[in-house]
Amino acid sequence: MNKMFRMTALAAAALIGSVAAHAQAAPATAAATEKVGVLSIRQAIASTAEGKQASAELQSQFAARQTELDGLNKQINDLRQRLQNGQNTLSQEEQGRLTRQGEALAKQLQRKQEDFQEDVNSAQQDVIDKIGRKMMDVLDRYARENGYSAVFDTSAQTSPILYASNKVDLTQEIIKLYDQAYPVKAASGAPAKPTTTAAKPTATPTTKP
Repeated sequence: MNKMFRMTALAAAALIGSVAAHAQAAPATAAATEKVGVLSIRQAIASTAEGKQASAELQSQFAARQTELDGLNKQINDLRQRLQNGQNTLSQEEQGRLTRQGEALAKQLQRKQEDFQEDVNSAQQDVIDKIGRKMMDVLDRYARENGYSAVFDTSAQTSPILYASNKVDLTQEIIKLYDQAYPVKAASGAPAKPTTTAAKPTATPTTKP
């Protein structure tokens, strides 16, 4: 999902191959008459109402931890600034103490960043898998009803698609059908906040004094 999901969508991309099974078995002489479409599974998952709601929920879920990381990073920057400003005024003992304090904070920040990123990635993958499985059902039904022999994922890293006309791009149609099949319910006690893009929580880069 753009920034938030940074999606590989591998599970969904693998499932999309099932829609193309008929095309692979079709005779070569019939290739010219086969109906083929393309779909950006990453964009589709991120752009559904459910995907946008999940993005907002993840932002809220990890906000406190992101704030903690920002606070640690600020402490490290403050220590670094004190050391730079006090090169000629601080005693060697005080400089050593501040340096050790900064190094300890830097290690703590790195450890928390790694845990944070791992948890964010896991939560995002759960959302991708959940939406991806349902989207494949929507796509499979749409492809069968409209006579598509193959649908290719243009967002896959190994995608062989070099060019595809907008006329065969099914992304917006699948997003619309998904939202119709799986309407979003507002979170209890507060309405869901729509977002135009899915912004991924990101850890603040580590800085050392």
